[in-house]
Amino acid sequence: MIKKNRFAIIGCGKIALRHAEQASQQGLLIAVCDIVKEKADLLAKQFSAKPYYDIKELLANENEVEIVSICTPNGLHALHSIMSLESGKHVLCEKPMAISSVDGKKMIEAAGKYSKKLFIVKQNRFNPPVAFVKQLLQKNKLGKILSFQLNCFWNRPNEYFIDNWRGTMQFDGGTLFTQFSHFIDLLYWFLGDVSEINGLRNNAMHKVRIEFEDTGVAFLKMANGAIGTLNYTINAFKKNMEGSFTLFGKKGTVKIGGQYLNELEYFSVENELMPDLPKSNTANQYGLYEGSMSNHDKVYETLIRAISDPAISFITNEEAVKTIEIIERIYKASPML
Repeated sequence: MIKKNRFAIIGCGKIALRHAEQASQQGLLIAVCDIVKEKADLLAKQFSAKPYYDIKELLANENEVEIVSICTPNGLHALHSIMSLESGKHVLCEKPMAISSVDGKKMIEAAGKYSKKLFIVKQNRFNPPVAFVKQLLQKNKLGKILSFQLNCFWNRPNEYFIDNWRGTMQFDGGTLFTQFSHFIDLLYWFLGDVSEINGLRNNAMHKVRIEFEDTGVAFLKMANGAIGTLNYTINAFKKNMEGSFTLFGKKGTVKIGGQYLNELEYFSVENELMPDLPKSNTANQYGLYEGSMSNHDKVYETLIRAISDPAISFITNEEAVKTIEIIERIYKASPML
């Protein structure tokens, strides 16, 4: 009989449902925890798990749990991940890893100290066009990358920020952390580190709701010499409009587009034909808004394999910290109007 991995979930908000579905399908969901009793009880009942309302109590009592999925607000990711690692559990942490690179590095140190594995959710890497373009880059099919354009045009209404942690510097951290850290991850994954940054930010539509920008533009020079722009906003009218990454190389031009980096919109590459890619998963649905692609099935499949086999490719913790560092640098170089 094949042994099933045993999971617990800390944080029972909207994204926790995606984790609970996969944890229960690909393992056993033993326990869930939230300081809001009603949220913990609801998720626990839906998936036949035990509810907890205190993290310390869960970690102390559930010795059978092997993997803890962290689904709490961004600003608590580091604290809850470190607590779980200290208790002898592996950790799968939702994006962003943390909202400071200092905290991200503390998470890595804790994983090493307690000999446990730390994984960060970056589900857009599993989008078929994203994985395909990564292969093109690895094979140098596009030649030297000269320039790029990264566009993130989504909608988040004021209602999205009412009576919760979103929009606060302490627990949210900023639009690039909560909405668009996936895009910054792909920027680094595709092109490497950034050498120069200039930018501007503005809060045009959410002044009474959020403590940071709802719109920004950054001008980037990469360490490999490529130059490009990052344009992002949560002010697209009524619905998400576009999530795209265009690369201009000496031997080819490609554009990953759609609303969620889920379509190969343009392909012109020397001696290559337009590929017939698998269809992407649908986006996560949250009522008032839509999130990124719902690739948590692939995240959990890879996680379970990577727990026992170090050779299985998963986003490295160093890559996750680099995403945070780049976001910090963009913010530092981009004054608010």
